[in-house]
Amino acid sequence: MSPTRGTEATVAARSAVARRWRAVDPLLPEPTEPARTCGADLTVTSADGQLVAAGVCRHAHLKPGSLELAWGAAHQFALTPWVAGPDVGAGLGLLLERWRTHLVRQQAADDEDSEAMVRWPSRDVDGVPALLEHGLRPLTVIAARPAGRAIDASNPPGLSIRPAAESDLDALERLGMEMMRYDAHFGSVVVRPDTARALRESARRMLGAAPPWIWLAERDGEAVGMVHADPPEASGWIAPLVRAQPAAYLGEMSVLAGARGDGVGAALVHHLHRELDAAGAAVTLLHHAQLNPLSAPFWNRMGYRPLWTSWEVRPADRVS
Repeated sequence: MSPTRGTEATVAARSAVARRWRAVDPLLPEPTEPARTCGADLTVTSADGQLVAAGVCRHAHLKPGSLELAWGAAHQFALTPWVAGPDVGAGLGLLLERWRTHLVRQQAADDEDSEAMVRWPSRDVDGVPALLEHGLRPLTVIAARPAGRAIDASNPPGLSIRPAAESDLDALERLGMEMMRYDAHFGSVVVRPDTARALRESARRMLGAAPPWIWLAERDGEAVGMVHADPPEASGWIAPLVRAQPAAYLGEMSVLAGARGDGVGAALVHHLHRELDAAGAAVTLLHHAQLNPLSAPFWNRMGYRPLWTSWEVRPADRVS
């Protein structure tokens, strides 16, 4: 049984989850089932037959050489949980135990390049003890910024911001790798032998869009920072994770180490926000590493706050 099909108990549980999510965080969407699942039956019922928790599991095996491999393991097992309560921690704990039983039977779940992931609402603190107890750790945050949140940012002296062009591919690759190497310290990024090539190809594709949503910050003719985004029409892949619509996605923001701390990042983000607000984006989403000591303070100043947290363990069969 999946969370959206079957009995009256399923419908009641879904309604209970929706009410809980609205109370926890008004930006959370209505609970919906992911389009792709592995078909595993992951449900928890009470003694009187009421559906307490349910989940769907999605398996993904990434292609060698893809940029997605830099953001995670080659073999991914992702659980989308619904927990109706009343004891959220206990319900989630039982669901994680059923998921663990499912995982240990899956090919590649014991591979060192595999991961188990649970996306949980960041403000739903009642589930945190169960996630920790089962060996998962918070690695990545999806943060949200509703449109119109003003930030105090102007271009520092000598800094200019312009659209990137095909001739900037070397600079875009260098800036992308700067970000990747730094985030690799915190477990959310894996720098692989072909990550630089994949970054360059991704930048080339973005520059081929009409118009390209990618900008460079320059000082004295040198590229010191970059930012790119998916406008609302290209953000359908992440839009279902937030109630406000249309949603945009800030895909990458990087500043050279020697230029950090003097307003380059804030100027880039302020420029991007003006573009996104003008394009009608009701909310902008982004990912950042939970453990990165620079990310959370910076993005909070830019008007973002946590919406979802990705809890992970590698290899995947180490869910306890």
